[in-house]
Amino acid sequence: MKLATLRNGARDGRLVVVSRDLTHYTDASFLVPTLQAALDDWDRIAPHLEALSQSLNLGAVPSERFHEHEAMAPIPRAHLWADGSAFINHVELARRVRGEQLPESLLTDPLMYLGAADAMLGARDPILAASEAWGVDMEGEIAVITSDVPMGASPQEAGACIRLIMLANDISFRRLIPAELDKGFGFCQSKGPTAFSPVAVTPDELDEAWDGGRLSLPLQVSLNGKLFGQADAGTDMIFDFGQLIAHAAKTRPLGAGAIIGSGTVSNRGPDGGPGKPVGEGGKGYSCVLEQRTVEAIANGRPVTPFLAFGDVVRIEMTDAGRHTIFGAIEQEVTHA
Repeated sequence: MKLATLRNGARDGRLVVVSRDLTHYTDASFLVPTLQAALDDWDRIAPHLEALSQSLNLGAVPSERFHEHEAMAPIPRAHLWADGSAFINHVELARRVRGEQLPESLLTDPLMYLGAADAMLGARDPILAASEAWGVDMEGEIAVITSDVPMGASPQEAGACIRLIMLANDISFRRLIPAELDKGFGFCQSKGPTAFSPVAVTPDELDEAWDGGRLSLPLQVSLNGKLFGQADAGTDMIFDFGQLIAHAAKTRPLGAGAIIGSGTVSNRGPDGGPGKPVGEGGKGYSCVLEQRTVEAIANGRPVTPFLAFGDVVRIEMTDAGRHTIFGAIEQEVTHA
C-alpha cells in the first residue's frame, strides 16, 4: 500500500491511503489520525489500511484526486532521523574533496549521523538558504521507516522491522561542513531540513526490486529539467538497511517511526573509478559535490556550481513500466 500525509492545518497532517498509480486517495483518519499513530499500533492498524488500499484500487470507496504538492513529509515530525553513508563511491569522493583519509572501518562499520527530525520537509517545500555562499547541494537517497527496534537487534532482526520505504533529499550546505567537522563534533548547521517523497510505500509494492535490505532501481535526479544522475540504489551499497538499522540500535532501542537513510546513492564506473557525468555517458551523480570532485580529478578544478537561488531539483524513481513509485521530490532553492 501507499500512504501519504496531507496538510489539514495541524502540524502532523492527516493520514490518507493513495492509489497505486498515485492519482487518487481516500481518507484514513477515521482509522488512525496520523502515520505516526499508525506505526505506534502497526500490527493492529496495518491490516485495516491494507484493506482500504485494496478497496481504493478497485474503486470501491470514495476518493479524491491526489495532488503531490498537497503532501507533507509522510512523517512531518519524527522521533529519529539517522542518515547512513552506505555507498562507498560517495564516501570516497566526499572524503577526497576534504583531504581526509578513509576510515579503516569503512567496510565493516557504517558511517551515520543524527539529523534534525523536528521539521521534515514535504516534497514541494522549498530549499531555504540565507546565502548561495553556503554551497547548497541536494543528496538523493532512499529512506526506510521502522517499527519499534529493540536495542542490540541483529541486522536480520532490524531488517524485519522495516515498515515503509520512501525517497529523501538530504540537503547539505557544503561550504559550512569543513569548519564544523574540524571541531570534531559532527554536523549541525551544515545540514538543512530533509525533504521526503509525497508517499511512503510498503515493501510489497516494490516487487522484485526490493530484496529485504536494498532497493535495486535507478534514482533519477534532475537539475533545472536536465537529468543529473541515474545511479542504481542497489549497486555499490556496502551496508543494507538491516545493517544500518542495527548500527543505530546498537546501544539503544529505536521507537516506531524512526527514519533511517541510505546516504547519497552513488555508483562507481565500470572501470572501478568514480564514474562519469550523464553528459559523458555515465550514470551521473545524486549530488553536485560528486560531479565537482570528478571534474577536479580530471581537469584540476571543479566547473559545476553548487545550487543557486531559483534552481529546481527533482528526485524520483520509476518502476520497470516507467510509472512513478513514490511521487517526486521537486524543490526550488529559495532565499530564506
